[in-house]
Amino acid sequence: MTARVLVVDDILANVRLLEAKLTAEYFDVVTAMNGLDALESVQRTKPDIILLDVMMPGIDGIEVCRRLKEDASTQHIPVIMVTALDQPEDRVRGLEAGADDFLTKPVNDVSLFCRIKSLVRLKMLTDELRVRSNAGNELGSIVRPNLRETDTNGRILLVDSRATSSERLIASMEGKHQITHVDDPQKAMDLASDALLPFELIIVAFDKDKYDGLRLCAQLKSLDATRQTPILVIVDPDDHPALLRALDMGVNDYLMRPVDRQELMARVSTQVRRMRYTERLRESVKASIEMAITDPLTGLYNRRYLETHLTHLIEHYINRGKTLSILAVDVDFFKAINDNHGHDVGDKVLQEIANRLRDNTRSVDLCCRVGGEEFIMVLPATETELAGKIAERLRKAIASKSISTGEGGVAVPVTVSVGLSSLGGVEDTLEKLLKRADQALYTAKREGRNRVIYQVA
Repeated sequence: MTARVLVVDDILANVRLLEAKLTAEYFDVVTAMNGLDALESVQRTKPDIILLDVMMPGIDGIEVCRRLKEDASTQHIPVIMVTALDQPEDRVRGLEAGADDFLTKPVNDVSLFCRIKSLVRLKMLTDELRVRSNAGNELGSIVRPNLRETDTNGRILLVDSRATSSERLIASMEGKHQITHVDDPQKAMDLASDALLPFELIIVAFDKDKYDGLRLCAQLKSLDATRQTPILVIVDPDDHPALLRALDMGVNDYLMRPVDRQELMARVSTQVRRMRYTERLRESVKASIEMAITDPLTGLYNRRYLETHLTHLIEHYINRGKTLSILAVDVDFFKAINDNHGHDVGDKVLQEIANRLRDNTRSVDLCCRVGGEEFIMVLPATETELAGKIAERLRKAIASKSISTGEGGVAVPVTVSVGLSSLGGVEDTLEKLLKRADQALYTAKREGRNRVIYQVA
């Protein structure tokens, strides 16, 4: 794994030392000697991660970190604070400013590289999600997530077999977060996989006498329900090898015993906030995908989704010797509705027709709007005779009741014409199926509208 690393320190010897170590591990290194240069370099070089010294003249590292995390364009870049100080209050200041981690000079090489790789992996995930959500953001209908998400009331699973330790941890967190405590790894796996609401952080307190904390972390990372859930481990100061293994397998953060309450709260808040940020990104991606395949006016699927879905469906049914039918549904005299009542009434008519189509079809059927006033219904595993009955039911449901256009508005009588075609054999294709349905629809229009016409293969 490689990445671009920005090293910020006001002492040249420190910069050169870190630059040499990182370059030897094939990282792309850029440097800055003070806070202002660091802020400018971030905008210019777009680093994947920042190693930021705390003690600098002018703008110190804490203020640089705070500015980066308040800027929507840079808040997703991981920041590791590096300092000669090793006091919990210094760590807390950095974490409260938004830092993702904290290393103390002299920096242990193995810890440094594990931290960088872990945070870069996380950034790669968020970068991919951010890119995928850009389309929705540009359309203005998707809310861009902000890394300064709320960090209270987090759903936290604590795995700790030591009674006194777990009591202290719970007492530290329970005023701000929802804590679920278990003392057994199997119970933890069961809870994590079956929780009605997924946990936003899992804290694993290593205990070599009671269970294998590394194995539990590995299992959590392999389970679909918890693969993306951040894990914070608590280890003894002399258990360095286990810590390095945990970081290498993807554990997000750690604390050394004895646990400082302030540092615990700061690190928990950081992980909960970042989890909510990535979840918002995933929701944004999902919403963007839904926008790409959904008609915004009616909420039905659009032509793009229809063609993709129907192509696979046709292949599936042909291979199994089964059939399916489609209905081409077109609103009669829709132009007159728009001309006489206005386009806002026309929109309400289309929305109500979409509702009636949904209400009068089966859960397996697919409703799509493919044009101005044209809809396509896909009826899987449906022979022509049954499809005709469904089409007739839809036609009657729309024609039997005028469509109300709202309080004080007019009730508009509406009918539809329907063309029906069914899968005709191994040589049939999406294009042929849709063409036959369109031909049947045109015939229904020519013969007087408000009727269903079949078109055989």
